[in-house]
Amino acid sequence: MEWTRKVIKQMGLTLNEEKTVIRDAQKEAFDFLGYTFGTLWLKKDGSRYMGARPSKVSIDRLKRKVREQLKPQEKGPWLEVCRRLNALLKGWSAYFSYGTTQPAFRAVERNVYERVRCFLVQRHRMRSRGIRRFPSERVFGEMGVFLPRPIRANRCVS
Repeated sequence: MEWTRKVIKQMGLTLNEEKTVIRDAQKEAFDFLGYTFGTLWLKKDGSRYMGARPSKVSIDRLKRKVREQLKPQEKGPWLEVCRRLNALLKGWSAYFSYGTTQPAFRAVERNVYERVRCFLVQRHRMRSRGIRRFPSERVFGEMGVFLPRPIRANRCVS
């Protein structure tokens, strides 16, 4: 802790003593800038590793924003609604492309599909749940909704 204060002083920064907490990520997880850092486990063999994943608060915040974008009273054309939704999803997936992202992206993808499908069912005043008319392939394909997936950096193979 002392060396940290020394480095901070050399950089000319001030530390807020009330907000700053030092955590041991090997013993407990902590949230920082929308990520949860801590110990994670591989499902296939159960081994542990230190990593980061999008926090539950960040995922819930995105789900709430998607719900706000797809309110039933939204009367704009589908292309405009889709454009706004895609901007939100692209920004979120670009920011959260680091770390262990697959479980979070699956949850977001399921939520987006359910919300879009329900929005379209209400808009078209259908009596069914719209699963046949609006399957996920159509929603994320021809209807143009961005499929939230982590963006990977290109790797050069030589």
